[in-house]
Amino acid sequence: MSESLFQTHMSLTETALLHTAQIPSTAGHTLHRGTPRENFIANFLKSHLSDNVAIGTGEIIDSNSMPREPRNQFDIVVYRRNYPKLDFGGVSGFLVESVVATIEVKSVLDVAAVRQAVSAASNLKKLEPNYTRHVSFGWFPPKPLSYVVAYDGPANMSTITGWLDTVRAELNLPEDDWAHQDRLKVSGHALDGISVLGRGAHYLCNTTLFGDQIDPRARSFVWEGERGSLLLFFIALQGACVSMESASLNTKSYLKGAFSGRFIGTTQNS
Repeated sequence: MSESLFQTHMSLTETALLHTAQIPSTAGHTLHRGTPRENFIANFLKSHLSDNVAIGTGEIIDSNSMPREPRNQFDIVVYRRNYPKLDFGGVSGFLVESVVATIEVKSVLDVAAVRQAVSAASNLKKLEPNYTRHVSFGWFPPKPLSYVVAYDGPANMSTITGWLDTVRAELNLPEDDWAHQDRLKVSGHALDGISVLGRGAHYLCNTTLFGDQIDPRARSFVWEGERGSLLLFFIALQGACVSMESASLNTKSYLKGAFSGRFIGTTQNS
């Protein structure tokens, strides 16, 4: 069966990203940390994400976050435009309620990169969103999604699966598990997906990426192939980005008794 126009477009885009990433090394320059991230934002995310979300970089907080606490800095934060964004002296701060997903972009994926990404994703999953959703259309993950996109990595995805198992054990993370009927309502404990361009992908199954025909026993999905990992990433992310809501942020939870005044009413004549 031949590919659809959509599949062909995503395959060609994946090829273009890989070729663009090779330009610095071809010119004799070392690929510095920012290059793959900038390439991915400029040549893919900006032109493919829906208009109701924006792209940033920085820290993510919830109502329990305190000053001077250590926090992870995320390469890419995909957030909803209708929520406020903070400025921590040049570093952007995002309320967890606004965050759809974080994306870590790696030039080469190795076990150290997996360990860093899993640790950051685990910390993010511990944050507690606090809002009231009045009306919603589509899928809203219970916690922000956490993805890794890499330009290079091991030849086999089984190596990455092994790294994930090792790192989860090192960090004492519980197994991701859920009742099949509740899989879209239960968050994983760390990473939601890894795409290695030109190699393959590893994704949790608690996402709209997989339809109702999924094996109820499945907890993760592994795929290998030269083209398709970008397509899987895009469908997984877009499933959360296109959702619409009418919600109100529970700002009271962020105040922590900051105001201790008293209420004054009008004097009514009898």
